Amino acid sequence: MTPTRVCLIGAGRAGAVHAFNVRNHTADAEVLAVVDGDVERARALAAEVGGAGYATLADALAATALDAAVIATPTHTHRDLAVEAFAAGLHVLCEKPMALTAAECDAMSEAAQAAGRVLQIGFVRRFQPEFVEAKARVEAGEIGEVMMVKSLTRGPGLPPAWANDLALSNGMLAEVNSHCFDSVRWLADSEVVRVYAEVANRKGKKLGVESEGFYDNAVVSLRFANDALGAIDGVCPSEYGYDGRVEVVGTEGLISIGEVQGMPLLTALDRKRGTMRPVHKTWPERFSWGYVNEINAFVEAARGGEPSGPGGIDGKRAVEVVVAANRSWQEARPIKLAGATV
Repeated sequence: MTPTRVCLIGAGRAGAVHAFNVRNHTADAEVLAVVDGDVERARALAAEVGGAGYATLADALAATALDAAVIATPTHTHRDLAVEAFAAGLHVLCEKPMALTAAECDAMSEAAQAAGRVLQIGFVRRFQPEFVEAKARVEAGEIGEVMMVKSLTRGPGLPPAWANDLALSNGMLAEVNSHCFDSVRWLADSEVVRVYAEVANRKGKKLGVESEGFYDNAVVSLRFANDALGAIDGVCPSEYGYDGRVEVVGTEGLISIGEVQGMPLLTALDRKRGTMRPVHKTWPERFSWGYVNEINAFVEAARGGEPSGPGGIDGKRAVEVVVAANRSWQEARPIKLAGATV
């Protein structure tokens, strides 16, 4: 059977992770094109994973036949690139956040439906083994009814400079904590109806960030339609490493997902230096198998023509709550989500 022909759009960190996973872990797909505004960077990555490098998706489409696109570019470019890809008949895996607004999300989903193509959103936690197991245990009723879901994501360094601009990214709550917003909704199995957020800028000035509205610490409280409660915290940069954990409290028990420690290793030194335990240093390391499973699920869905992973509605719901959370801290009050009756 002919391999699925993939175009990787965005040759940065996330794009490289997807490209190498296609090359190394996906038997039924191959990278034939890498697209990036910096065409030399596109060509350099293409030389490592296969295919050729191009400056635009249009250039890639004109040069080679393609079946699918993986979009790993800045958030404000997602809608236009996805719509272009669907118009060309490609299936799309789009990195989170899906877009900047609910309207942009709708445009992407409508384009996918019109083209009859798969749209998958890059919520990698849904493919990470311990998260998959936790979801199965929650659904099996092992901890009773879900009462509270708490999620955190903390990154070791500043995101790319464009992400410091709220107008281009929706800030840290989108760029870093989108995974949290999706995780709590997924595990609570309910929609957010009210959100309250507090943010702070603790390191921006020292690091030379001057963007208006920049924040690097956030705490968000959530209420769900089924009366479960949620809590999210984010820090970026956290300095100590990459940290992504979730806790689900039920009426009959607790499930704790993930840990700070990166591997089961303890180095015991002298009494002055104490002990050392390695932590996860980066997100590709923390969710390495999640990214492998994610790209394989996308390729399988594309080959069958049927969505299987998180789709447009999941991406849209996360964007809606992020937008509401930003509005909450800006207006210093809780925000009710559209359509909520609480």
